[in-house]
This record gives sequence, C-alpha cells and structure tokens, in this order.
Amino acid sequence: MATESARSERAGGVSSLRGLAGGGVFLPGDEEYDRARTTWALAVDLRPAAVAFPTSAAEVAAVVRAAASAGLRVAPVGTGHNAHPLGDLTDSVLLRMSGMSRIDIDPDARRARVEAGALWLPVIEAAAAHGLSALHGSSPDTGVVGYSLGGGVGWYGRALGLAANSVTAVELVTADGSLTRVDAEHEPELFWAVRGGGGANFGVVTTIEFTLYPIETAYAGMLVWDLRDAHRVLSRWARWAADAPDAVTTSYRHLQYPPIPEIPEPFRGRQLVIVDGAVLADDAEAERILAPLRDLGPELDTFGRVPAATLARLHMDPEQPTPGGGQSALLDELPPAAVDRLVEVAGADSGSSLFLAAELRQLGGALGRSQPGAGAVARLDGQFQLITGGMMVGEFAKQTVADCERVVDAMAPYSRGRQYLNFQEEAVDPSTGYDASTWDALLRLRKNADPAGLFQANHEIPHR
Repeated sequence: MATESARSERAGGVSSLRGLAGGGVFLPGDEEYDRARTTWALAVDLRPAAVAFPTSAAEVAAVVRAAASAGLRVAPVGTGHNAHPLGDLTDSVLLRMSGMSRIDIDPDARRARVEAGALWLPVIEAAAAHGLSALHGSSPDTGVVGYSLGGGVGWYGRALGLAANSVTAVELVTADGSLTRVDAEHEPELFWAVRGGGGANFGVVTTIEFTLYPIETAYAGMLVWDLRDAHRVLSRWARWAADAPDAVTTSYRHLQYPPIPEIPEPFRGRQLVIVDGAVLADDAEAERILAPLRDLGPELDTFGRVPAATLARLHMDPEQPTPGGGQSALLDELPPAAVDRLVEVAGADSGSSLFLAAELRQLGGALGRSQPGAGAVARLDGQFQLITGGMMVGEFAKQTVADCERVVDAMAPYSRGRQYLNFQEEAVDPSTGYDASTWDALLRLRKNADPAGLFQANHEIPHR
C-alpha cells in the first residue's frame, strides 16, 4: 500500500503530463476531466490521476515515459466496454485510445491494419467494400483491440475460431517507452501472450493487424417467441446446439424490453426469447440446419440471405454508452435439469429485475479446437457461454447484481469455474481464464515485460 507521502509525491508528478498528447491531458479539477474519465460503461466511476488522449504511437510513448517518471501507472482503454474490473486508478493515467482510429484494408493480402482506437463497425464496412469480413463480435461499437486480444467470439466463431487467432501482428509501446512490433517471427513469445492475455498486461497496443475472410453474405437473422415459451425453446435449442454443424453460430436470450419509444414495436415492453445467429452455408443447407428451431413456430422469423456487414447489428446491442453490468461463466453442458433451472431463475415467472438479460452463446466447433500458432487463448473450454446483465444505476443496481448472481449460481453445477474474461464484468481471479501451463507462462512473460507493474489491465496478470 502506498504511503501518503508517496501518493503526494506522485500527485505532484502528474503535472509533468501537462502539454503531452497534443494538449489532450486532463487532471482532476480541469473542466473537461469528468467527460474525459467517463467510458462506455457509465456505471463505472473511474477517478484516475490523469486522463490522456494520444493521437499517435509517439504520443503514447511520451505519456508512458512521463507516467513512469512520475511514479504513476498506465491503464490503456479503447471504448471501456469492460472497464468494470479496472479498480482503483488513483495513481494511474487513464490512456484513452479513441484518437487513434485509422483503418487500412489490403484486399489482395486479405488483411486489415487498424489503430488501437478503431471500432468494429467502420472496420466491418471498410472490409465489406472489398467483399471481405472480419471475425467481429455482436457489438458494432466495441473496440477492435480489446475484443480481439481478449479472445473474440463472433458470428463466424464455430466455423473460423477466435478472433485472437486471426491476429497476425501487434505493435505496442512497452514499459521502457519503446515501440515494438510482435508477430510470429519477431518477439514470438510476446506475440503469443498478447493474443488472449490482453495487450494491456504487456504494454499499450497502438496498432493491430489481422486476417480478413472472403465472406460477402451470410444466412442470418433471428427467431422470436414470447418468454412463456422459454422452456420448450431452450430444451430444443440446447439439444440442437450441442450437435449442430460448425457452419452455424447462434445465441439464445431471455430479454425484457422497457415500454419506451426507442424500442421497435415488436419488442417494446415485452418479455421475449430470441435465438439469433448466422450460418456460413448456402440457403438450402442453412434452412436444413435451422429447421428444428423453426419447427417450434416462432412469432417472428427474420433469417435469410443478408450482406455480411449487417451482422454487426444483428444482436441489437446498444450503440451508445450504457450504465449496465453483469456476470458470466463457461458451461460444460445444458442437460434437462439445467434447462429447468435456467427457466426457473430467468424465465417469465422468475421475478427477475426489469431489463435483465440472460444469454447463452453456442460455443464448440472451431472455438473449442486449438489451431497451430494460436495465442494464449487458443480455445474456449466449454460448450456454452452464460452471460447475465442489467441496468446498474439507481434503484436497479442492487437488484441487477442479485439477479445476475442468482442466475450464475444456479448454473454453477454445469461449470468448472472457468471464465472467458472478455465477458466477465466484475473482478475475478484472472487465472480462471487459462489452463495451468498457460497461466504460468503468462506470469513469467508479464514479469519479464513489465517487472515494475507499470501497466494496469482490467483483468490483470500479476507482475510479480
């Protein structure tokens, strides 16, 4: 624990950051400080020693060196979707990467090179102009770097695997303030570590390069039922998902929509079951794959052939900062008893709080297989990803926490306590995201790369 004198000394050193990042540095007391420290996750009240908005790798390096000299840590974030576990930033510089958003597409090499502040939607649209797609996730405004280097589970995941394993190079500013490029031939151990261990545990990522795929269209959409149908739909989906071909990746959700004009009419004020996803197959094969779900008679069926770029908004994730939060867990299976239990704690008669979502993502396929040259998260050790979430503001916060805990606890018998950390929005033991040998290697590499613990990540690997 830092002494008061040490804190005072570091606070005095904060002023040395003034003028860096082209003047984009804000300290407590500055008029723009509150705006600068607010991330996408509005429920998180971060109060850093300073906030910096660099616009180049050189500016990142200057801030890193100045922070180290001042005895401060550095916490890099893109959008801050998963800022909840960051913790105390009293002695840290919050490094906001939104000012670095350049996107370059090389259609011949089928490769994208993007800066650390780039969001998925502009990347998806830029790639689509060349008939290509990336292994993006369900949210159009998630940062490319945090999503990809944490693993990356998207609509093509069961066919093509984790996004982290399509990353071909990373450039980052290391603890000594130097810019380093890592790939399969240069610093291969560090390249392995950042692909799943997260860039922020080893430096400040400034640029990432990754493979694009020749996907122009997909057979995608959603099936919708009233929440009263949850038991029969989940029973069928659980059996179907376990044996479905790798070409299809889906999500199963219980959603409660508020009665507000911003919600489309079919969903407004309702409690629903939604199965959405994508199939990388021709129409006839896709229809054959989805037939067991369609046989349940959904009241809305939007599945059909669509441009690949539209999948960015398929899940209807919020596209603006949101005061939400939640918990998650990897599940091994969904036997009938698990179906019963989930409907009991998150179904129509469960008493769950308004706006609570309970979601299961279909894993397996390529997501469950290690590929040659993969990173630290080579595969996900589970068949389903459980995600719970809700509003974390005012009167809803305590009830949301209680409801999320109730759902996760109810499904604990079907989990071995492993985590996919990208979906874990509270502080947990980060070793639960890795197998034992991977964790040992990450500990060693973190100590080598950042022995003083300069960098502060949301799910931090200990540096000593």
